[in-house]
Amino acid sequence: MSGLLALLDDVAGIAKVAAASVDDIGAAAAKAGTKTAGVLIDDAAVTPKYLQGFEPARELPIIWRIARGSIINKLIFLLPAAMLMSAFAPWLIPPLLILGGSYLCFEGAEKIVHVLRPHDAQSGGPDGSHDVQDPTHLEEEKIKGAIKTDFILSAEIMTIALSVIESPNVWMQGATLALVGLMVTAAVYGAVAVIVKMDDVGLWMTKVGRTGITRSLGRGIVKFMPWLLKTLTVVGTAAMLWVGGSIIVHSIAQMGWHRPEDTIHALAVSLGGGSGFLEWAVTAAVDFVLGLMWGLLLVPVGVKIVGPVWNAVTPKGI
Repeated sequence: MSGLLALLDDVAGIAKVAAASVDDIGAAAAKAGTKTAGVLIDDAAVTPKYLQGFEPARELPIIWRIARGSIINKLIFLLPAAMLMSAFAPWLIPPLLILGGSYLCFEGAEKIVHVLRPHDAQSGGPDGSHDVQDPTHLEEEKIKGAIKTDFILSAEIMTIALSVIESPNVWMQGATLALVGLMVTAAVYGAVAVIVKMDDVGLWMTKVGRTGITRSLGRGIVKFMPWLLKTLTVVGTAAMLWVGGSIIVHSIAQMGWHRPEDTIHALAVSLGGGSGFLEWAVTAAVDFVLGLMWGLLLVPVGVKIVGPVWNAVTPKGI
């Protein structure tokens, strides 16, 4: 009997440790997830464009296929690569973060340049995507393009998360990173699903609403959604530049050059007047300006050099 009680006591102890580990994983995942907020906002703002031109009935199936591709990107390809890098080449994390931050700055700056210098959005792209007539083929191409864009953003999300996860062993680190991947995928594509279907909900309310208030609310939703999408685009662009600049400054400090980060911190403290929010706002504003400046420098490089080289070496359809 005493042996059974001892065994039960050991099992209870193991359960307590497991429960604590689960709590630690959840807390670490939540902390890592907040660090990727800027990338998530941009991801949610970018994805709806891949659904333009399709029947409403195809929107949710397309979102599901993109989300499934995102999960495969994160868990099958990026998670093992991140774990190997963390175990055998942790020194690669800051340079990769700088590369990812530079990509965010480039994307944000390029969007601003396109607004200031409008381009012909109806002309065919280098992949001839605008010339595709078959709806099924167009859907496949859009999904492939969305998953390819997601891979880049997911790589940035996983690298950022990996850089802030503090875990005692590789298994907890891997579990936390996997949880982050699932959480952010659910958050992004759940939000996208709500966004793209809200206008349908509004139209439904205007048709079947039994009261004037319900029908008016439906019309308000329909009118509001285009403004929401525009706002998300603006917020996503600003977040890309702010997060990109912040990542670069912090990663440079991790590599040994602390002056930029220390200078920004000193400026934030002097202008913040002891207010934590003002200090954060000053820091974010400086990071945004730095991100924009760096991005504007990268735009001609990306458009004139990297883009043509990538199109030349990448087979169509990939």
